[in-house]
Amino acid sequence: MIRQLSGTTTHCTEHAVIIDVQGVGYLVHTIVPGNTFKLGDTITLYTYLAVKDTALDLYGFQLLDELEIFELLIGLPKIGPKSAQHILMQADIELLKQSVANDDPKYLSKMSGIGKKSAEKIVMGLKEKFERMPTSPIDTPTATDGATHTGDTIDALIALGYPPHDARKAVQQLPTDITNTNEAVRAALKFLS
Repeated sequence: MIRQLSGTTTHCTEHAVIIDVQGVGYLVHTIVPGNTFKLGDTITLYTYLAVKDTALDLYGFQLLDELEIFELLIGLPKIGPKSAQHILMQADIELLKQSVANDDPKYLSKMSGIGKKSAEKIVMGLKEKFERMPTSPIDTPTATDGATHTGDTIDALIALGYPPHDARKAVQQLPTDITNTNEAVRAALKFLS
């Protein structure tokens, strides 16, 4: 299995990048927009090789945490690599973990292409998988009002037309002393402008 690639970016598309590793170009599907990477940059991605009858597809992640959640998602019924990639393109990993820790599928059900029942199944399935792990990814503090306003802020920015990746990035830059959604949206808009 190809678990990690380090090389030079030679081509970027909407959600994929070609990485040249000693003369061999690997097409890697990513959860961040391809323009996140600059041509000629040396990058390292943690990868998952999806083997199908008709293709070998590589999915790459900048963080090991993202890869681990991706693998947990594809272990759930009716979720393949493309569906898991779609979820992670829209989901903030920490908020996803907090949703699972609090048995709260609302965050997932707000995403494009995920209905209420699917969100409930994903949260329940991930919770079972997290509980079986020796070091559970949800051994973090439970969600607070801050986490709630973070999710609402991301939703508001997406509703205003900002791409999910940019909305999450802006919210991650917010000062920790912000306590409500209105303040958070105003601060995020300043960051995005």
